[in-house]
Amino acid sequence: MTTVVIPFAGAEGKTRLHPSSRIRRALAHAMFCDVLAACVLVGRTRVVTPDEKGADAARDAGAEVVADPGGGQGPAVRAGLEGVGLGGILVVNADVPCVVPDDLRSLLAATPAGCLALVEALDGTTNALSLPLAGAFAPLYGPSSSDRFRAHGASLGLEVVSVSVPNLADDVDTMDDLTRLQLRAGPRTQACLTELERSVV
Repeated sequence: MTTVVIPFAGAEGKTRLHPSSRIRRALAHAMFCDVLAACVLVGRTRVVTPDEKGADAARDAGAEVVADPGGGQGPAVRAGLEGVGLGGILVVNADVPCVVPDDLRSLLAATPAGCLALVEALDGTTNALSLPLAGAFAPLYGPSSSDRFRAHGASLGLEVVSVSVPNLADDVDTMDDLTRLQLRAGPRTQACLTELERSVV
C-alpha cells in the first residue's frame, strides 16, 4: 500500500504569501485541501499539522492526523513517517495546488525499485519525495535541499533520480506564483482566489 505524508504548517508556513494573516490562512488552507484531495485517492494519507482547521479537513477526507512535533518541516515529515512499513512512500508539500492523483502515480511509477526519487522546484528546493523506506528520509529541507537529498541518498548507497512532474514542481510562495498558476490550480484554490478578488471589489 502507498503511504503519502503531507506536512502542513498552516498560515505560519507561508509568510511570504500575503501581508494579511487572514488571507494567508485562507489561501494556505485551500492549497492544502487541493493537495489532500489528490493524495487520498492514491493511498493511505497522513497529515502532520498543528493547524486545527487543517486537521479537521484531513479527518473529513479520510486521512490520518499526526501531531506536529514542532521544529519545522523536517521533524514534521519524520513524525509522519514513524511506523510506516513497506510499500510506496511519498512525501508531498502542501503548497503544490496544481497536483492531481495521476501526478503522484507518475512519481511512483518513475521511481525504480529501491531508489529515492525527488521532484524539485525551480529554486532548487524539494516539493516531493518518493522513498524506498521510511528510514531513507533525513530532514534536509531549505535552500538547495534537492542537492542535499541527492547527496544523502548516495550516502545510503541508493540510486537517486530526479523526476519531472510539472504540477509537483510548481509550488506557491508568493501571490505572483498563485497568479501564474491560477488557471491550473485545484478547485479549492481557484474558489478561494475568486472569493478574495470579489471581497476587494
